[in-house]
Amino acid sequence: MVRWIMFGLIVLGIGVSLTTHRPGILGLGILSTTIGLFGLVFSIAAERVAARARPDSAMLGPEALAAIRERAQARRAAAPPPKPGAREPGQPGP
Repeated sequence: MVRWIMFGLIVLGIGVSLTTHRPGILGLGILSTTIGLFGLVFSIAAERVAARARPDSAMLGPEALAAIRERAQARRAAAPPPKPGAREPGQPGP
């Protein structure tokens, strides 16, 4: 719906800009066309983002995240200590 309103604002602004002889009204027409263009671009972008977003029901809850974190810490604690010359992946070397 917003997309159509912005499109109407663009058409109205261009129509006013092309038919007027007064500089003030011409400025208002150009301003409404510019606002309509920005609004149209942002409404299209917002619709694309909303279409690709995951629903909240698909996200993990805080309890599940805490359980995953605890399991990872337990796995890290149970792992054998690294060899003296070895380094962990992702850590800078000497």
